[in-house]
Amino acid sequence: MKIALLHTQDALEPPVDPVLDQLESALRTGGHEARRLVVDDTVQPLVTSLSEDRPDLVFNIAESFGGKSALESNVAALLNLLGLRYTGSSPAGLILAGDKTLTKKVLSFHDILTARFATVFRGNVDWAGDISFPLILKPPQEDASLGINQKSIVNDVKELLQTISSLQTEYQSPVLAEEFIDGREFYVGVLGNSDVKALPIIELDFSGYPADRPRIASWEAKWGDDGDEKGEEFAGTKSVFPTDLPEELATRIQRVAMDAFNALRLRDYARVDLRVNDREEIYVIEVNPNCYLEEKSEFASAAAKDGIDYPTLIQRIVELASARYSR
Repeated sequence: MKIALLHTQDALEPPVDPVLDQLESALRTGGHEARRLVVDDTVQPLVTSLSEDRPDLVFNIAESFGGKSALESNVAALLNLLGLRYTGSSPAGLILAGDKTLTKKVLSFHDILTARFATVFRGNVDWAGDISFPLILKPPQEDASLGINQKSIVNDVKELLQTISSLQTEYQSPVLAEEFIDGREFYVGVLGNSDVKALPIIELDFSGYPADRPRIASWEAKWGDDGDEKGEEFAGTKSVFPTDLPEELATRIQRVAMDAFNALRLRDYARVDLRVNDREEIYVIEVNPNCYLEEKSEFASAAAKDGIDYPTLIQRIVELASARYSR
């Protein structure tokens, strides 16, 4: 099968990202021809390349267009217009999961627990739930924890207004304010379509996190930084397979992840981020369609824990996408 590996290349990505080499190798291991195509800020070269050498399938890991995460769904829409088959979620699923405010509204409709919230943009209130401090503020259409740091946690009206102003100035978008759920943080990979499967649960372990800071998966905690203070957050977190989860709670966490996947009409694979408070209430924090597929990422690590090695996982995603188009 001829497969085009469609990816972005912008300033927000790590300078040396091994995932492209890993994906290309896994695709070739599966017996496929693989070539890379980059999505930048121009459409015509991409359209020309895809039209002149039409692939049998596009392995779509493009997470933005022109460096804008909010335009991720447009890449899938372009593939639809070109009549191409591709992995991952449709434009509708990417829109629903890519806007955290829409995600929360859809999940609430399906009675899936998510933190109470409000959204504000330039003085206009899109939605104002009955929320209380402390709150966490974030740009709703950015991913990879972009825009989330220790200042995102606010405890009073003064901090709230200052942070709203700062986020609106930097991102030129609405601000999502949601109640901060203090508890354990879990990641659950979901794989499948008509019959979805939840992969083993991974926990973001905060045991080494600075004790004087709210425990959040900030940009610095996920990706690190050159500054010493931010480096403490990166060094203080690690992804682990929890060994102390009661079986009943683990089953409920996986069920919530699968319910969220289905409610947002996602396809093939995704990662669901959740928090569980001390009352064992399970909150969906974020849903990541087309999540990061690096060989040591949470998603691939969970698949390996489940007995699915990396080449098999990538082949499984190819098979899931291909099966959707064969009906």
